Amino acid sequence: MSDIKQKILFVNSEIFPYLPESDIAHVGRYLPQGIQERKREIRSFMPRYGCINERKNQLHEVIRLSGMNIIISDVDRPLVIKVASISAARIQVYFIDNEDYFRRKHIYRDDKGTFFPDNGERAIFFARGVLETVKKLRWAPDVIHCSGWISHVLPLYLKKAYKEDPIFTNAKVVLSLFEDTPTEAFAPGFESAILFGGIKPKDIKIPEAATGMELAKLAAQYSDGIILGSPDVNPDLAAHVKGLGIPVLDYDKDLYASDAYADKYNSFYDEILK
Repeated sequence: MSDIKQKILFVNSEIFPYLPESDIAHVGRYLPQGIQERKREIRSFMPRYGCINERKNQLHEVIRLSGMNIIISDVDRPLVIKVASISAARIQVYFIDNEDYFRRKHIYRDDKGTFFPDNGERAIFFARGVLETVKKLRWAPDVIHCSGWISHVLPLYLKKAYKEDPIFTNAKVVLSLFEDTPTEAFAPGFESAILFGGIKPKDIKIPEAATGMELAKLAAQYSDGIILGSPDVNPDLAAHVKGLGIPVLDYDKDLYASDAYADKYNSFYDEILK
């Protein structure tokens, strides 16, 4: 294990106990704690979905980090940052919030199971919200670990739109893939809405009716390492990332059963940073 005090930024779609426990939410909760216990500095982010009870979980707005607007498809939307503490783990969780995108009571689909038409824009807002907040924190991460499909815009933005920012100059991206990758297509216009900060259509190469699978492949293209975080990752996606020529950490159910995966992930970060 390296003696360097790495800074690891966790960008999660789900964290327990704010959402019910799942493979992603479990890792979102316990991996940052495990990495912090291994003497790394950590920060952790997730969206502030409307189903999260703010009073019960003691969320409060961080005024000094809020107040910026993010423009997507020519619409200006305010970025609100909230924070809560998981006292047992001695970690804070930052929440990306916006009334238009994240106040609804369902996460990605309505009560009839229909994929929200603005999910693509929500992923864009989340990625930019995280990166802009980290800039305000003036906290330069060594590794940004993205988990869950709604984080999949971030690798592109980091490597293309924010690459010259001194906060992110040396940051590497680790992408954990799970079984949550949506098969539905994003709404028309997503392929143009994602363009930002000098990113050109040739940098993304996704079709007009891009699906969550194509967004996952785009995220992998701009990542420095891939972790298969579930046994149920789409086989086509798993095969695709293994052909990219970057380090891939396979799923190991025995590691998860013993929570020993934190050591494995910690070593993987060292490998990426060599």
